[in-house]
Amino acid sequence: MTLLYLDFDYSEDTEDTGVFDAMASVGPAQLAALHAEVAQVLGWAHAAFAGRRGAMEEGGEWDYDLQGLREVATPEHIAFDEGAGALQVHAGAPGVPRHTLTLSIGGSREFCAAFRARFGLD
Repeated sequence: MTLLYLDFDYSEDTEDTGVFDAMASVGPAQLAALHAEVAQVLGWAHAAFAGRRGAMEEGGEWDYDLQGLREVATPEHIAFDEGAGALQVHAGAPGVPRHTLTLSIGGSREFCAAFRARFGLD
């Protein structure tokens, strides 16, 4: 499977636990596709390592953290009022929302090797 939105960076700790981190930021038109991609990644992990999700220190083989944020930018029109010697600020119309999603997924050496193979990560 080729990932279009998630671009993972990999890190590893001293206890052979690896973590893949990705962040994607899209407009409303791409949001459903991004959600579908994340669902495919997590669906694979749940199926390929069924019953083994959990914190590594508690005996789990893999785990993940998923966060989302919706931001709407509102431009400000700023002008200097010579007579008052101050700035005049007027809010413009809010822009289109931007959706940012972060996914951290990681686990054992076996999990990380399988994850790399499944999603073509080097």
